[in-house]
This record gives sequence, structure tokens and C-alpha cells, in this order.
Amino acid sequence: MKVAALYDVHAMPHALEAVLRAVEAERADVVLFGGDLIAGPFPRRALELARAVNARFIRGNCEAAPAEWDREHLEPEDLRWLGELPLAASLDGVLYCHATPADDTPITTELTPEDVLREAFGGVEERVVVIGHTHHQFDRRVGDVRVVNVGSVGMPYEDDVAAFWTLVDDGEPSFRRTPFDVERAAIDIGSSGWPGAPEFVAENLLAPPSRGDAVRFFESRRA
Repeated sequence: MKVAALYDVHAMPHALEAVLRAVEAERADVVLFGGDLIAGPFPRRALELARAVNARFIRGNCEAAPAEWDREHLEPEDLRWLGELPLAASLDGVLYCHATPADDTPITTELTPEDVLREAFGGVEERVVVIGHTHHQFDRRVGDVRVVNVGSVGMPYEDDVAAFWTLVDDGEPSFRRTPFDVERAAIDIGSSGWPGAPEFVAENLLAPPSRGDAVRFFESRRA
């Protein structure tokens, strides 16, 4: 089975459209949205795109506690549906969750100590756990469990401006990077009225966010 794991879209339809074209070219059997589909400039468009494909969904922290912008731009039934999504899903021997199987908020990065990883993931039945939440791709092993962060479609911290996701083929994850129309995205977001637009365009689209700075920030929050 081929599973396209798309996490942390953050209401970026420009990136998601490009990734869905790449997913189609890969002939994925299942698209799995791993949380934080919303919390960005265009939540309605992102949700419509996601629901237009044959997909599975799990909940992220942003679905659990929608921002005011999301509440203004999504219907109450959409918000309720998002908030009631499961925390995890097991497909083809791989466990998918946003942050951990029991909680959508804990932080895991490429620098997180092994004892923390062991406590968070050591008790799962599956040998591969696919996560997101911290917006950078990594592949780590602790004991006999492999923890893979798929990256972020809409708000990556990778020293690069593109969309990042992961294809899991017969249980084996492989990272993907998909370019999208950054200029168009910057123009549309700049005129969207989204409160975070100026900062996001300047720091995430017109310049690549620093992976190292992001990882150090997340680790400071975890500690």
C-alpha cells in the first residue's frame, strides 16, 4: 500500500494543490491528512481540496483549538467535524499521529533526547510511527521503533521554500519535496486579510525559514 502522508498544511491551498498533483503521479492508494490542515490564510479552500480526494484524516492541535480566523471562515459543522477527528490511525502496519498517539501537542524534533522518544513512542505496537507538528523532516530510531516526521506541506522549516511530505510505500517512508507557485501564493496571502499575512509572506515565502533556528526554538519549548 502507498500512503501519501500530508501534514501541517496550515490552510495553504497553493502548496496543497501542487502536492496533490504529485500524489496523483505517485499513484498513492490513500491520502492521509495528519492534522493542522487549518490555521493559516485560506482554511475553507484547504478543507475543500482535502475533502475532494479519497482521504483519511487525523486531528492536530489546530483542529482541537481553532483560531478566530478559522472560526470566522469555516462553518460550525466543519469545525465540529475537524474537532472530532481521531488522534491516530493505523494503516498497513504504520501508526500515524500528529504529535504522539495520545496527545496532539508534545514536541519531538531531530534533537529530542532518546529517553523522551522512548517514553512517547516505546509502547506502540507498530514499528513505524509517522508524526508531524514540528514542521521538519527527520527519521529517527529508538529501540525497535522508528519515528518519522513527514514535514509540512504549508509551513515547512527546511531552509527552503517548497512543500514537504512523505510517501509511505509498503511501510517504508521516503521524503518528498514539491515546488509550488510561491509568487502567486505571496500575492494571494498578502491580500487575504489574514492577520498573520505580512509576517508569513516575509519569513516563509520571500525567504526560507531556518531549520536550525526552528528546531532550537521547539526544543526550548519542550524543555
